[in-house]
Amino acid sequence: MWHGLTGDLGDAVGEVCKRFNESQKDYEIVCTSQGSYDNALQNAIAAYRAKKNPTIVQIFDAGTLDLLLSEAYVPARKLMEDNGYKINWDDYIPAISNYYADSKGVLNSFPFNSSTAMFYWNKDAFGKIGKTEAPKTWDEVFDSLKALKSAGYECPMAWNYDTWPIMEQSSAINNLPIATKGNGYQGLDAEFIVNKTKFVDIIKSLKKAYDDGLVKIKTPDTGATIVQAFSNADCQVMLSSIADHGTVGKTQKPDMKWDVAMLPTLAGVERKNSLVGGASLWTLQGKTAEEYKGAAAFFNFIAKPESALFWSTRTGYIPVTKSGFDYMKAQGFYDKAPYKGRELAIASLNASPVTELTRGIRLGGFVQIRKEMRDALTDIFANKASVEDGINSAVERSNAVLRKFEKTYAGKMLP
Repeated sequence: MWHGLTGDLGDAVGEVCKRFNESQKDYEIVCTSQGSYDNALQNAIAAYRAKKNPTIVQIFDAGTLDLLLSEAYVPARKLMEDNGYKINWDDYIPAISNYYADSKGVLNSFPFNSSTAMFYWNKDAFGKIGKTEAPKTWDEVFDSLKALKSAGYECPMAWNYDTWPIMEQSSAINNLPIATKGNGYQGLDAEFIVNKTKFVDIIKSLKKAYDDGLVKIKTPDTGATIVQAFSNADCQVMLSSIADHGTVGKTQKPDMKWDVAMLPTLAGVERKNSLVGGASLWTLQGKTAEEYKGAAAFFNFIAKPESALFWSTRTGYIPVTKSGFDYMKAQGFYDKAPYKGRELAIASLNASPVTELTRGIRLGGFVQIRKEMRDALTDIFANKASVEDGINSAVERSNAVLRKFEKTYAGKMLP
């Protein structure tokens, strides 16, 4: 199995593989990091063409369509049925399974390391401005940032240009489209349209807050990531994955009181479900029947509620099945101090029935589209482009990516 995680999370994948190997004597899984999600995707494609691919590869959310159209995979249901396993596919949390399912709702890969974006807030700092609850709307967020600045906090909010929370997740919970055609699920001729939604207003407000000194850019280039800045109590707010919950807990400033909340919505909006992030596991074509038996046994192992408990304890990722979540609740997982608050990620994913705009994002070349928008946001905050011009330019470049992808797969229907 090839995967894209590194550092502590990469080590955690290794421990999952070790637990499987120790649980039985018929198979041995060898898990190798490719250094990043992008590398895992590109290396798997190159290896498949050279007929040297792994049996299993971890592909992140943005690479789902690339795999679906590649025909290089063995569908998850076929793999398990062929090897005698009966899986309750309805057990998967809908907001997770829908992101990776085809148009008929059929899962072709196994959700693995799943997350969603959360609002991290320093309860000590908010206490100084008389607040005991996290802000629920963006208006409340900006009012809180102003109060924190007035109270003497140099960095009310840390931000890093990441489009995942601010564009993808925020659009979902506000039921705003990212693209036409149901965010791409209805055809390869979808167009990127975030320049026509209230996403523009969110960025305008964020830029004004930055200009007013309420938001500080925190990236490795500045000497600290948003997670490090928040954990050190240098910055009091950040938008980040629930997967970072464990890292903050391990590295936080001593005695710092903090928590997570669901992402803020726009004022007057009825909250919808957030999107799943992370990655799923795909089985690739071209392997032996014995290797597929081993892959099926591994997938059956990691689907057990006990495996969900181990994975969520070891990382900040969330369970992907209802039974896994129920098992963890029954074990008192969410009552324990290091993990309390993580259940809000499940609540965020379950905030509403999945809509056409909260099912997920199915756009070709989405890795490049994310980069185009990140580059635009970088220019906007460096005063190299206005908010409207920067976003319009990114949308234009992104639609060129979509048209190229559509041409590459001309005549092909979405699964």
